Amino acid sequence: MFSAATAAIASRCQPLPTYPISVAPMMDRTDRHFRYFMRQITQQALLYTEMVTAQAILHGDLERLLGFTPAEKPLVLQVGGDSPQALARCAQIAADWGYDEINLNVGCPSSRVQNGNFGACLMAQPQLVADCVAAMMAAAAIPVTVKHRIGIDQRDRYEDMANFVATVAETGCRRFTVHARKAWLQGLSPKDNRTVPPLRYAEVHRLKREFPQLWIEINGGFTCLEQAQAQLPYVDAVMIGRAAYDQPYLFAPVDQTFFAAKSLPRSRSQVAEAMLPYISHWTSRGTKLHSITRHLLQLFHGQPGSRAWKRYLTEHSSQPGAGAEVVEAALAQVLALG
Repeated sequence: MFSAATAAIASRCQPLPTYPISVAPMMDRTDRHFRYFMRQITQQALLYTEMVTAQAILHGDLERLLGFTPAEKPLVLQVGGDSPQALARCAQIAADWGYDEINLNVGCPSSRVQNGNFGACLMAQPQLVADCVAAMMAAAAIPVTVKHRIGIDQRDRYEDMANFVATVAETGCRRFTVHARKAWLQGLSPKDNRTVPPLRYAEVHRLKREFPQLWIEINGGFTCLEQAQAQLPYVDAVMIGRAAYDQPYLFAPVDQTFFAAKSLPRSRSQVAEAMLPYISHWTSRGTKLHSITRHLLQLFHGQPGSRAWKRYLTEHSSQPGAGAEVVEAALAQVLALG
């Protein structure tokens, strides 16, 4: 059905690096401290920022919103918006700040996002999304990618998604990350939209078959690397979200498994120790320890001492003047129990 369109798109596809596995952008989770923490576990998985609105980027504190350390790369800035002009400027800023890519959010179903006419509701306006992507691509040399749902509300036939992808791909955009659930824009919370609509992996697999020249990444419901590996015969990449936050050490074998790295992964204790200089740097500049350690609570998930680790960090990280010594003491408790 889409063979003519896919043939035409192939000649315009934007070249971009390829990453078979990534950690999803997650609001209130994938901030710079979490990303640095994940880099102590995997050096090569693709990481994303939280979604930042175009208006925030154009009018906000860029260091607070966009600041990152080089160790976090490869790193993608995810943006939300519906204005080609504003998003083009965001793409320029992302390139100037050193981001490796910029990603347009066409998947968030929250009412606040809908009120701003961006996120998942834009799936009903594929030409507007294409205009936004084209403007972003023209404004900056870094790759522009799109993250979207398989559909929204009653607009959730496979043909609707394929038309959306074909329209946007006409710009030369090559990577599409597909959350394999539809989004109900009315009646379900963002949390429920991550679990209630059924997963429809087969439609994402079909999308890859019918658009072989595009890099199709699948997202939704993956909780372990074995599940991710099982998807790779059908799609190009897998994005893992909540499981990466709730069990961050599951990414420890990623560099060896997905990127053929020869070095052994760090142990959990080595990951914690690697965070100490970073923590000292930020707390000496006034950052509250809790804003960093909240991301470390699940490092020992499922291991002896996990409860002691979480309890100690929770009880002591919010105390005035708390610093790296709190993490050292928590780690000592884990090692004593191990």
